[in-house]
Amino acid sequence: MPLLRLALAPLLALALMASASPLLAQTVEPDIKVRQEAGQTIREYRINGKLYAIRIEPKGGTAYFLVDHNGDGNFQRQDGNSVDAPSWVK
Repeated sequence: MPLLRLALAPLLALALMASASPLLAQTVEPDIKVRQEAGQTIREYRINGKLYAIRIEPKGGTAYFLVDHNGDGNFQRQDGNSVDAPSWVK
């Protein structure tokens, strides 16, 4: 009987991981609103209606993001070409 339990435990764990993997693999695509303002392109990134990032693309300048990491409305500058959605919007 203990040997049967030892054999079934890994199979059960594998089955649980397999059933959870589609949920873990799901990615949520943001809604992106684009507008032109004062010679620059502004892209607002939202998930579930929550604004979490703004990409500023100045004409003739380097693009950057303003990101709300905590959901408190305090946006901080972040350089780079992409930004991950923070956990508070998911």
